[in-house]
Amino acid sequence: MNNQDHHHPSRDDHEHDHSGHEQREHDDHSGHDHHEHHKQMVEDFKFRFWWVLALTIPILALSPMIQEFLGVDWRFAGDTWILAALSTVVFFFGGWPFLTGLVDELKKKQPGMMTLIGLAISVAYIYSLFVVFGLEGHLLFWELSTLVGIMLLGHWIEMRSVMSASAALEKLAELLPGNAHRVKEDGSTEDVPVEELQVGDHILIKPGEKIPADGIVVEGKTNVNEAMLTGESLPVEKGTDDEVIGGSINEEGSITVKIHKTGDESFLSQVIDLVRQAQDSKSRTQDLANRAAFWLTIVAISGGLITFFAWSLFTGQDLSFAINRTVTVMVIACPHALGLAIPLVVAVSTSLAATNGFLIRNRTAFEEARNLDAVIFDKTGTLTEGTFTVTDILNFNETISDDELLKYAAAVEVNSEHPIARGILEKAGDPWKVEEFNSITGKGVEGKVNGISVKVVSPGYIRDEKMEYPQQQVEEISSQGKTVVFVILDDKLEGAIALGDKIRPESRQAIDRLHEMEIECIMLTGDNRQTAEYVANELGIDQVFAEVLPDEKADKVKEVQSQGKKVAMTGDGVNDAPALASADVGIAIGAGSDVAVETGDIVLVRNNPMDVGHVIQLSKATYSKMVQNLWWATGYNVFAIPLAAGVLFAWGIILSPAMGAVLMSLSTVIVAINAKFLKMENK
Repeated sequence: MNNQDHHHPSRDDHEHDHSGHEQREHDDHSGHDHHEHHKQMVEDFKFRFWWVLALTIPILALSPMIQEFLGVDWRFAGDTWILAALSTVVFFFGGWPFLTGLVDELKKKQPGMMTLIGLAISVAYIYSLFVVFGLEGHLLFWELSTLVGIMLLGHWIEMRSVMSASAALEKLAELLPGNAHRVKEDGSTEDVPVEELQVGDHILIKPGEKIPADGIVVEGKTNVNEAMLTGESLPVEKGTDDEVIGGSINEEGSITVKIHKTGDESFLSQVIDLVRQAQDSKSRTQDLANRAAFWLTIVAISGGLITFFAWSLFTGQDLSFAINRTVTVMVIACPHALGLAIPLVVAVSTSLAATNGFLIRNRTAFEEARNLDAVIFDKTGTLTEGTFTVTDILNFNETISDDELLKYAAAVEVNSEHPIARGILEKAGDPWKVEEFNSITGKGVEGKVNGISVKVVSPGYIRDEKMEYPQQQVEEISSQGKTVVFVILDDKLEGAIALGDKIRPESRQAIDRLHEMEIECIMLTGDNRQTAEYVANELGIDQVFAEVLPDEKADKVKEVQSQGKKVAMTGDGVNDAPALASADVGIAIGAGSDVAVETGDIVLVRNNPMDVGHVIQLSKATYSKMVQNLWWATGYNVFAIPLAAGVLFAWGIILSPAMGAVLMSLSTVIVAINAKFLKMENK
């Protein structure tokens, strides 16, 4: 049962419609309020539950029916009035969420769980009050307090397990730095809040800083890491007249940028808008427990009316007997077990998911995972590791070893922050000392190592210098989507080093597992088609969407959905967030951006694509267990309600409220044990 489907007065507060908000700041504030409001509701259910539990103990001790059942006599003068007073507190304080929920559901003409609970506790309370004031019958205050307590516990367990109000918009906004270095007319800089930046302002961005707004480079040269925004794994070289995106990271040189987009027009704001729209448009499925509660409400009211009129009009029994039978039917029709049937499975499956390496943030989407037809994977950081690694060393002349070739290259790359340099250094280990280091603009680096002139250069440099090398061998590696740099020692081309975004070893197993489940596997990436096709062929991917712009990713998800397929999206970047929100099930890789994590319905903590299959398997098992529990929770009504109504009264068989309580307790125990079986069956 998803907390967002509860029909109580707070529901409208839960479902903030962000579409009317025009400013990101307002959206962020609303998202924060939404999250805080949800936390307050969890605390409210918890607070009410503990108070009701404390009051239930004396209520049970003072109840004549419980004393009779236990074979004790603790009666004293005025005990009934104390019992009524304590039960009144339980009814109004503990039962308030259900009473207001009943009103809310009836206003919307959508009777469900709140209607059923509200009706049962109201009948038990009002009837018991009449008994206190002289009506012949049984006090059902104990039934009222235990029912309220169990239902509060169920809602508390459920809401604590599924609390997932999205903070995606806040996380997106955090990508922008708080301040910017604005360049004044005299060339000096001043630090100003990003909100004060205007189109036409010049700003200075130092190495390692985030770019505060979209703009054009007017001075300087650098490499910019846009992976979190565009999904492109390689840093992009930026120079004069090149465009930069707010939120991306300046990795190397200092640059001066002229701002040309701020606020709602910026790329990041557009991504925020896409996420918001996708989240707002996602439909919610009606939960199973509410459907069961709806029919039990009909059964309770119908059964109660039929019982009352049958006994009062067509038999010789007095009115108090008819009322007693009616109340018993209506109270029994609201089983305690129904309040725990779904929350207990939710709690067990949430715990089980966490131990298996994924976190469930949206219950409805998690349950929907059992019906998936296709899974769309982002490439960089999801199917691949998202970091550059040396994959091949090509030794053209064999005059030195592969290890020495790598050591020479690492020595001159030691001062570079470029991911290719980091990949080479990681593979080479402790570098040799470099002297006379120099950067070859746009082509590579050079220096002296152990008295030898060393250059590590791009293919462009080799072409310009018309140096010969085994082209077929290099082109074959390049066709695999790898980046190749060449190593020159004393002006002689000795070899090349290839680096690639390494495919995760478990990715192939993940795809095979999904194919076994007859689920189509699709890859979606901003990388070039050559790189994408290579990864897809290696993994056995069914379909590839390559060179997809960030604002097109959600459209690709919708394109697959338009074919009538239930779709999951798996990704880790900001650019994946709109697609994650648009999919029927959004699965975020945990070590990716906080934005993707906050937008995803399910978060894979271990960065293991194999867990996508585990998610689907657990979803199927969880749904099956929910259905079983609902049958156990409501099935006993088939026997209990007719017996409570008195259909076998002529044969001396009638179900007393006490025996009804025993049946309900048994049903609750069965539901609890069955929920635990989910853990045993899915270890």
